[in-house]
Amino acid sequence: MCGILALIQANASDTSVATELHEALYFLQHRGQDACGIATCASGGKIYQCKGNGLASKVFRDDGSRVADLPGYMGIGHLRYPTAGTSANAEAQPFYVNSPYGICFAHNGNLINATELKHFLDFEAHRHINTESDSELMLNIFANELNETGKARVNDKDIVEALQRMYNRCVGGWACTAMLAGYGLIGCRDSYGIRPLVMGSRPSENGEGMDYMMASESVALKQLGFTDFVDILPGQAVIIRKGGGPVAYQIQERLRYSPDIFEFCYFARPDSVIDGISVNQSRENMGYRLANKIKRVLSPREINSIDVIIPIPETSNTSAPCVAAILKRPIYQGFVKNRYVPGHQARVKGVKRKLNAMDEKFLGKNVLLIDDSIVRGTTSREIVGMAREAGAKKVFFASCAPPITHAHIYGIDLASPSELIAHDRGGNRALEDIARHIGADKVIFQDLEDLKASCSDAVISKSTPEEERDFEVGVFCGKYVTPVTDEYFQHLEEVRGETRKMKVLEKAREAVANGWADQEELEIATKGIKVAENGKLVPASGEENRNGAYIAVNGGDKRRKQSREEKTPPKDQMDISLHNYGDF
Repeated sequence: MCGILALIQANASDTSVATELHEALYFLQHRGQDACGIATCASGGKIYQCKGNGLASKVFRDDGSRVADLPGYMGIGHLRYPTAGTSANAEAQPFYVNSPYGICFAHNGNLINATELKHFLDFEAHRHINTESDSELMLNIFANELNETGKARVNDKDIVEALQRMYNRCVGGWACTAMLAGYGLIGCRDSYGIRPLVMGSRPSENGEGMDYMMASESVALKQLGFTDFVDILPGQAVIIRKGGGPVAYQIQERLRYSPDIFEFCYFARPDSVIDGISVNQSRENMGYRLANKIKRVLSPREINSIDVIIPIPETSNTSAPCVAAILKRPIYQGFVKNRYVPGHQARVKGVKRKLNAMDEKFLGKNVLLIDDSIVRGTTSREIVGMAREAGAKKVFFASCAPPITHAHIYGIDLASPSELIAHDRGGNRALEDIARHIGADKVIFQDLEDLKASCSDAVISKSTPEEERDFEVGVFCGKYVTPVTDEYFQHLEEVRGETRKMKVLEKAREAVANGWADQEELEIATKGIKVAENGKLVPASGEENRNGAYIAVNGGDKRRKQSREEKTPPKDQMDISLHNYGDF
């Protein structure tokens, strides 16, 4: 789940679009901290770009000075969240191809037929793919289809027909923004409406014409003065030509209207409205329904024994007061989030780096902790441990989301199924096992139907009839809205394993460079890394490092040999398509 942006100003002589896109990046920074970028188009169709790994403040510098290198009246932006792929600088977006017509592309989501698309691009379209990113695949599919026109200049009809052919080839969940040099902007969304995209407008600075903007969340539009929000609907594309207004086209028949419910329980900002649903109201509803579930699970004596309800910052801050109101128990902020952690603190492991427990809120008390979800259980275990270290007598743990039992396949790298604490667990015994694993006295999960109802009841703008809206809930039940093959899950596991290895290897090298590495980190940095039979990442032996490491797939059931060159790809590979200020 990344963040995407697009903005076009009414006056083509304006050169300030990058300033506003840069500001908008900060309003969507929660959607991606791995990398970010902006591409703009100025007079004469010339494209300028700045992108790289890191937060917006790093890529564009704290003072935003790099924005001055991005003149133009229209542009697109992107923030990357970790997905199942590498984190090389070359995968920072927007992506660019010069043929045909000069296209920049920003993508939020995942394609589940990537292998098939790579084969088509290689053997039929003869287009070279230089990264492991789904986004580069999708851009090249679109570019290839648009090139079929054979024209020197294209029009809306050509773009729509190219998008239709792209939709027929690509399978998955996505929202995209694109920019054609000198022509205009495109915003489009998959036929299930899994990934969000909203558009707004405002009068131009000189009052002549309208500016238009698209973003993953409405908060970015609102903060820049845009109003009249309109959701891009499933299977729909909006084209905004230079000097013109938005025109909507139905690219593919709407198959369902199924926004990813994880946006509401975890990912989106509470002050956003997505597909007509207030994120804040949905989380309040989750709190009320979770409280009723707690009343069914805990006995009246156990509920009355709760001395304090404590939210785990920050997503559950909205839900926890609603739980407290129904249970009639006091609520306090017992954890303080560490917003600024100096570099030397990197040697401090785990959640304690991010949170600090206030002893006086826990000492001698029975506490009910409220969190948005439980994924692997490792973070929850550390938090419960912190509560007990602070003096809590009993610790109950409640999740606003149901048990996460399956992989997320539409753009967020939660974990491998084998890493999920609730995977292959069912019934009351499973709840006891999970509670024991995280160290809690009892654990309570939201019911899936209650989660869906919490979101459905938070509709404040009816962009579509309620009977047509459903939600993508595959992470909670394994039933995804798009067809998914077993081969894709295997591919996802292989890619995810590579990503985990690279991140651990980079952290080990950083620890060695800064002088705080432990013995295991030292061995990883010097010998390399492998996946053990139990799925744990461990130092590679010297023999494996010389002859090629083995990567365990799906817990070690299958193996493939990897060459030394594959094992350690360059960390900061640059984007070769455009001069990139973020590379230097």
